[in-house]
This record gives sequence, structure tokens and C-alpha cells, in this order.
Amino acid sequence: MQKHNFDRIVEVIDTLTGPNGCPWDKEQTPQSMCDYLVEECFELVEAIRQNDPAEIAEELGDVLFLLLFIGRYMDRGIPDFLQTALANNVAKMIRRHPHVYGEKAADVAEVITNWEKIKKQEKAEKDKDPGVFASLPASLPPLLRAYRINSKAARAGFTWPTDADQEAKLAEEWRELQDALAVDDAAAREEEFGDYLFSLVEYGRRRGIKANSALAVANAKFLRRFEAMEKLAVERGLELDRMSLAEMDKLWDEIKADR
Repeated sequence: MQKHNFDRIVEVIDTLTGPNGCPWDKEQTPQSMCDYLVEECFELVEAIRQNDPAEIAEELGDVLFLLLFIGRYMDRGIPDFLQTALANNVAKMIRRHPHVYGEKAADVAEVITNWEKIKKQEKAEKDKDPGVFASLPASLPPLLRAYRINSKAARAGFTWPTDADQEAKLAEEWRELQDALAVDDAAAREEEFGDYLFSLVEYGRRRGIKANSALAVANAKFLRRFEAMEKLAVERGLELDRMSLAEMDKLWDEIKADR
């Protein structure tokens, strides 16, 4: 980012939140901006997954604006809060990459191991909870959170020794789900379905598959094909709500063959 653009954004924020600024902006706080920040982050992720440079640029700008907005708000109560936050992050990134800044090169596994060790040291120095999951955000979407839980547990050595062992656990969870489905107990069905999903996330993680990203691709594929099926039905003078499942399946198969 060119310095003048960074400074200009900060100037806009100061104007919007200043005495003669926008009434709405002047009422906002870091707490009130949280939902907007989450929403904009999701929009940025969507643009990245769509590989749309123009949309990525726009959404990245929106996220940066909100982050700087929050930083400038904090500046009012803590002098130079934003600059301190940036300086601290620069120092942290350098500290957590000793294989780049001064020491020998490392492979990916070593980088991850060192990263976790350094994080633990930092927590100890700041008298923070050193627990494996202490830094895991409670607000992460459940599927993404399940992946991070499994990942952190594995880094701590708390995981199945082999993929075959984990596959056996997955099969066990499937059987328990089927048993729960056979009885009239909604809570048990939900619990066992959750256990199966959790184990399935770990099944993918051990094979380099991120469940959240994989599901996002599957969602997009289904919607793309369904919309194409709707369009094909219209082109042929058909109405989906009057078609049988077998008739819709036939259109679906045509779409799949082309996509």
C-alpha cells in the first residue's frame, strides 16, 4: 500500500468521526463494528474463491477500512494505539519466523512446530493461559472451528497414530449415528451426527483437505448446476415445480454432463 493512500484512508476516517462528520459513523464503536467486520471478511473470502480481482480489491479495501476505523477509535483512548498494534505485529511476525530472519531454513513441519513453541513462550511471558486451545476464537464458524480443534490437537500429539486408526474411529461414529437414528431421541441423533461430522473433518484434515473450503466448493457447484437446470427447464417450456423428481434428475444429468 502506498503511504499516501494509507494516510488518506485515516484522514477520511478522522473526518467521518470528527465534529462535522457523519452522525452514524460518530456513534460507532469497536463493538458495534464487529458484525460488519465479520460480514466484510466473508465477502472478501467469497471474492477470493471466485478469483475476481476487481471484487477482491473492493472487498479488501472494505476490510482494511473497518480495521483502520477500529484502530483509530482505539487511538482516542490509547495514544498511538494503531501504530503500536502494527509495530507489535511486525515484531511478532519476525520473532515467529526465525528460519527467515537469521537462522537456518526449515521445512513446513519444522515451521509449524517452531511457531507453536514460540507462541507458548509468548503466552508464558505475558502470563496468559498456555492451553492448546486458549487462543481458539469461540466465534469461528463451527466447521472451521472443528478443523482448527483437530489441527491443534494433532500438533499437541493428541490424535490417532495412523490414518487407518482414524478411519476406524470414523466408521465407529457412523455406526453410533445409525444406532441413534433408530430410536426416538432427537438430542441423541443431533449429538451423534455432530460427532460424525467432527470425525469427518479430521478425516479430511489428515489428507490435506479443509472441510470448510471443500464444502464451499460443493455448495457453489450445486447452486451453479441447479441454476443451469432452472434455465434449461425454462428454455424447454418446463416448470420445475410441476416436474417429477425423475424428470428433474434427467435435466440434472444433462447439466452434469456439460459441467
